[in-house]
Amino acid sequence: MSFERQTLQRKLAELAGLAGAPRRYVVAFSGGLDSTVLLHALALSRDAAAPPLLAVHVDHGLHSDSAAWCRHCRSFAQSLGVEFIDMAVRIPGRSGHGAEAAAREARYNALRSVVEHGDWLLSAHHKDDQAETLLLNLMRGSGPAGLAGIAAVRPFADAWLVRPMLDVSRAALREYADAQGLAWIDDPSNEDQQFDRNYLRHDIMPRLENRWPGVIDRIRRSATLAGEASQLLDQLADADYRRLGTRPDRLELTGLRALGPERQRNVLRYVVRETGLPSPPAAQLQSVITDLIPARDDAQPVVQWPGAEVRRYRDNVYILTPWAAAQYGAVVPIPGDCAAQTIALHAGLGELHFEPDAPRGLADAVVRAGLEVRFRSGGEEIKPVGQSHTRKLKKLLQEEGVVPWMRERLPLLYSGDALVAVADLWIAAAAASEPGLGVHWRNRPALH
Repeated sequence: MSFERQTLQRKLAELAGLAGAPRRYVVAFSGGLDSTVLLHALALSRDAAAPPLLAVHVDHGLHSDSAAWCRHCRSFAQSLGVEFIDMAVRIPGRSGHGAEAAAREARYNALRSVVEHGDWLLSAHHKDDQAETLLLNLMRGSGPAGLAGIAAVRPFADAWLVRPMLDVSRAALREYADAQGLAWIDDPSNEDQQFDRNYLRHDIMPRLENRWPGVIDRIRRSATLAGEASQLLDQLADADYRRLGTRPDRLELTGLRALGPERQRNVLRYVVRETGLPSPPAAQLQSVITDLIPARDDAQPVVQWPGAEVRRYRDNVYILTPWAAAQYGAVVPIPGDCAAQTIALHAGLGELHFEPDAPRGLADAVVRAGLEVRFRSGGEEIKPVGQSHTRKLKKLLQEEGVVPWMRERLPLLYSGDALVAVADLWIAAAAASEPGLGVHWRNRPALH
């Protein structure tokens, strides 16, 4: 299949049926062959009705020529009349995920900061990339979702990540570039076969193509079939999830136990993805099935992996962001003029929003004296509005049914040494007034 500008425009129109009309095209522009062809074809196809076009180059700083590459990209975009920005990122020396993964993560984090609501982030992945990705995922032991390879459209930040060239071969892109007299960057690291993708591209794929001509198209067809199977599994998982509760971060235990292990794994993978947390490795997912779900009723088991954890309490299974005690030890001062402000808490805890003139809230004198957020250290007491005695906070939380791990994460509002509010659960009678400054805990983790 040859590559032409008209082919690209037809594909973009087709993908608009999945992602809606784009507000703007944002091209991830490395300056290599693939993204050079994509940007050139888009720029030459523009008319008055076309979305605005922006080229974004991310400089990883991993090669001595990276500054020159950035200048090349800027010059090429300017020659096409395309708006251009460049971004420099740092790659952690020891990320724990390998150089390829660390660079990819840094690149996508940079691109997330650029895209806006309704944008399409366009990536130049093509048919050969799709075949390589499927084989890499096969070597990693991936299931149907991984074997589906690269998705043509998927959500990305508040925008869409769109790959309109997955049906086009690298050879067709090279033919287009040569015919148009385009110049592009050849990154020498693309030849380094210590990287898995390069090893596949330069060693394994030519052998497969020599043995089975047309193998890339066959692999792409397999990826399409795996994608269909993955969609069906997601539909089953969604149906199971809806019978197990009303939100993906909390599943009803009895119903989960009634499912077979295959459906348990399927729905757990699904809800972890829905909560935006990292996918569980196979060993941790199996531990949830064999250790956490069947644990005795009075146990409080936990299964963790980087960026996520699963806990069980009473009749529910919870999918959570891990709690690092050090994150919550600091005191967060709140200015005396905090009316109508929103105070961000530590990662994963949401924010406190203060509402002036709420029907009930904190008295003006308490607010003017200054507030600060602390977290539990033990022994806290409060006399809540409507109760006749001072109570141990530990006892109140038990009676309220707050899950054990959240009892240490509750934001406590202090005025001096006095505990005046426990998140938005209780206000101290001595600090309350009607009306007063209301306290609302937004985007909080599950408490029950």
